Amino acid sequence: MATSSASTGVTRTPAEVFATLREELRFGVDFLRRRLLRLSLLFVGLLLPLWGFAELADEVREGEPFPFDEPILRFAHSVAGDGLDRAAVFFSAVGYQYGVVPFDIALVLALAWRSRMREGMFAGIAIIGSALLNLSTKQLFARDRPSLWASIAPETTFSFPSGHAMGSATLAWVLLLLAWRTRWRWPVVASVAAFALMVAFSRVYLGVHYPSDILAGWTAASIWTVSIYVLVFRNGARPWRGASAVGS
Repeated sequence: MATSSASTGVTRTPAEVFATLREELRFGVDFLRRRLLRLSLLFVGLLLPLWGFAELADEVREGEPFPFDEPILRFAHSVAGDGLDRAAVFFSAVGYQYGVVPFDIALVLALAWRSRMREGMFAGIAIIGSALLNLSTKQLFARDRPSLWASIAPETTFSFPSGHAMGSATLAWVLLLLAWRTRWRWPVVASVAAFALMVAFSRVYLGVHYPSDILAGWTAASIWTVSIYVLVFRNGARPWRGASAVGS
């Protein structure tokens, strides 16, 4: 039995219809295979964090406490000791002004010096934009810092989202995305994950951030950095691949 298309009036046999469907299926599978990494990145690095940040921000805006915030803070304080005090102060310092910020500047300058314009533009926009976004978001939500105990390293600015968590996570995402297609992928994954976790722990341990501030910083960093990556490395462009001209 033959079938016909109402729009063209062309009669097609079942074999031809099956062949067309097979070609469309093959095209779809090939499309997903070639773009699986980017689609996974959009889902894991953008869509899920966007949902998470929206949930966190909505609760903070309404002034609702998170059930996990105070118990985690009190547990962190219960294990306090001289050794952990020193480690927390150290990671808190290198997690921002004495570590992350100088490294950010050195990274962008190094990429510019090597004439890696696209990579440098990605890193620069992601890092600078993240800092500006954090400052404006803090003012928008104006969440007070925790006050369960007197911190050994007190802060006076607003709490949500954590600037240390957001800055370290932004740098982690930048390094991860730049290194993903290189042989340094897994060493970078291990290093940046450990560093971001230690910075986050230090802020909770010192009692200057709620755990929800940390989660908000991580999700905001992911949303922003992945968005910039997709914007800069579009149309099949990849880090370290071919010419690095911005307009290419």
